[in-house]
Amino acid sequence: MLLFLKSFGRWGKLKLTELWNSNSGDWHWLAEKPMPIAGMNRKLWRGAVPSLTFYTLLALSGVISTFGLLANSAATIIGAMIIAPLMGPIIAIAYSIVSGNQRLLKRSGFTLFKGVLLTVVISIVIAKLVGIRTFGSEIMGRTSPTLLDLGVALAAGGAGGFALTRRSIANALPGVAISVALVPPLSVLGIGIGMGSNSVAAGSGLLFLANLAGIIFSGSLVFLAHNYGSFEKARHGLVISVFSLIILGLPLGLSLETFLVKEHTRRNVEYLLFSKTDTFSRSDIRRIKVEQDGEKLIVEMEIAAPFNSFTQQQIQLVQQILEDDLKKPLTLNVKVIPTQQYTAN
Repeated sequence: MLLFLKSFGRWGKLKLTELWNSNSGDWHWLAEKPMPIAGMNRKLWRGAVPSLTFYTLLALSGVISTFGLLANSAATIIGAMIIAPLMGPIIAIAYSIVSGNQRLLKRSGFTLFKGVLLTVVISIVIAKLVGIRTFGSEIMGRTSPTLLDLGVALAAGGAGGFALTRRSIANALPGVAISVALVPPLSVLGIGIGMGSNSVAAGSGLLFLANLAGIIFSGSLVFLAHNYGSFEKARHGLVISVFSLIILGLPLGLSLETFLVKEHTRRNVEYLLFSKTDTFSRSDIRRIKVEQDGEKLIVEMEIAAPFNSFTQQQIQLVQQILEDDLKKPLTLNVKVIPTQQYTAN
């Protein structure tokens, strides 16, 4: 048996060596060099200079995004992300920082400002015309950014910068646009202003600024790594970028901490409801939401059940159990969704 295993091992090693050698060779002709500086300049100037195509695509993207947000349609919002051309001037800003190109910086910055203004105004007008007074999950999901969103922006900026340096992977740019989602936060900002909600407008504005700062910073680092500029030229811009990231990181970090606390509390509440209460252990709980009001927790539940399935006394008892186990003052709001069904033949 031992002899067989040794023979099989030698045979396997020989086959692996043959396979490796059959796929090895001199592949230097496939190596792709970064795009020449002249070509990079032309490409970025093309994306930074405002044109009819830029404004048309951005306006349509803003319209699609706003309607998708109001309709709470994730697929529609993704479509708006794909056609949005905002990545062009933002990446151009990153390149102009490391190359010391002041003309490109001013042009791309002005183009970005006008694009942002156009998108927000379109969203304000649509929100006022449609007149919807409620915010769906797609809107609310863009009002509480955290450090996780900043991490996405940093990675997307690096991917966008790298994709521009290689001709063969230019088709990766739509994926970058989807991942960082620049237009939807601006649309939410406009919707918040149009509906008079300062909290929605402020949260979505913070998300856009985090995306913007993250893309510019990581894109600049990628361009530096590919020798499109020098650290001496980029030093001033990088200092401003790092300072911006630190300033934005403070509220984003607090938001992440609050999110983690709420999620941890929600899991604890869910465990207690199913394991320590007879009232809800077999119930069809559709949603559990936990909010924090100072030291007090506010737990909101949606349960699918027939009429008169629970009494006020039962709800009070469950509230007391949760309060004792979590050792925090707690308010329990239970919304029962009737599930009576009638069939007529």
